[in-house]
Amino acid sequence: MATKAYGAYAADKPLEPIDIERRAPGDHDVQIDIRYCGVCHSDLHQVRSEWDGTLYPCVPGHEIVGRVSAVGGHVSNFSVGDVVGVGCMVDSCQHCASCDEGLEQYCENGFVGTYNGPTPDAPGHTLGGYSQRIVVSDKFVLKVGHGEEHLAAVAPLLCAGITTWSPLRHWQVGPGKKVGIVGIGGLGHMGVKLAHALGAHVVAFTTSESKRADAHALGADEVVVSRDADAMAAHANSFDFILDTVAASHNLDAFTTLLKRDGTLTLVGVPEHAHPSPNVAALIFKRRSIAGSLIGGIAETQEMLDFCAEHGIVADIEMIRADEIESAYERMLKSDVKYRFVIDIASMG
Repeated sequence: MATKAYGAYAADKPLEPIDIERRAPGDHDVQIDIRYCGVCHSDLHQVRSEWDGTLYPCVPGHEIVGRVSAVGGHVSNFSVGDVVGVGCMVDSCQHCASCDEGLEQYCENGFVGTYNGPTPDAPGHTLGGYSQRIVVSDKFVLKVGHGEEHLAAVAPLLCAGITTWSPLRHWQVGPGKKVGIVGIGGLGHMGVKLAHALGAHVVAFTTSESKRADAHALGADEVVVSRDADAMAAHANSFDFILDTVAASHNLDAFTTLLKRDGTLTLVGVPEHAHPSPNVAALIFKRRSIAGSLIGGIAETQEMLDFCAEHGIVADIEMIRADEIESAYERMLKSDVKYRFVIDIASMG
C-alpha cells in the first residue's frame, strides 16, 4: 500500500514528503490509520545520524495513536474502528527469558524498533509514525481508552509516559514514598504527573526558577531549584526514590546524597557525554543505588494507558503540521516546547 510520510534520505537532508510502501496485513497484523504522532528527542538524534546506525530513508515516530482500518484473519482482540496506540517496539523474539516475562523492551535478541529496526518488509528496516498508515503485529498494538478530545495528547504517553511509568512502578512508588523528579521537560513533566497520581509526595528539581509554577501545576508538592545549594541540602538523606530524566551530562552526587539508606537514583535520560564518575563512598555508606531504566513491556504499557485514562492523565502538548517538523526540531534543541510536540497526521493531505 502506498502511504504518504515525512522522512529524510540522509543525515544532512531535511525531512520532506516521501512515498513509502506498507505491507498488506498478515493473519496476525493490525493496520492502523494514524491520527497523531508525537515527536521525541530520539527522533531528531536518529534522523540526523547523531546516534550510530541510522538507515535511510528514515521515517521517525514511535508515539502513535490512530484507528484500526483492517485486521488479519487471526486477530481477535482488535476490530476495525478501535482507537489504538503503537509505541517504541513493533516486534521482539518472543521466546527469550525477558520476552517470556513480558519485558520485551529487554529482549535478549533485541526488540525491533518502530523505526530503524530490521524487517523483511521493504526497504529492509522499519518506517515509523510520521506517516498516514502503519501495519503492526497485534502483539504490539495497545488499546486507548481516552476520549476523542484527548487523543493527540495521548500520543506522547507511548514513549514519555511509559519511560517514566516503568521505573516508578518497578521501584514501587506510591503513598508514603518521597519521590524526586529531576528535570521538567518531555519526560519529567510526565514523571511528576504519574508519581503524583500514584500517591507519592513529589519533589520536582529544576535548574530554572521560572519552572516553579509549572511544576506545582503538574502535581509537584515541592519544587527545588537544584542550583540552590541550601535548598538541596535541606533534603539530604530523605528520598526513597529519585527519577532523573535529564539527557545532559551532570553531577549525580548532587542527587545521590539526597537519598535515604537503600534509596535509588534511576536514570532514563541518555546524555551526549558521560556523567562525571559518582562518589562511591556516598553509595557505599548508605547502601544507595544508581540504576537505569528503559521503556516498558507491552503489558506494562497497557497498564500505564489504562491508569492514565482512569485518572485523566495526558501529556502537555503543542500540535504541529507535518511541514513544521524541522522547525519543531530546532525548537526542541532550545527546549522551546511545553512539553511535547505532536504531529497532526491529517496535515499530510
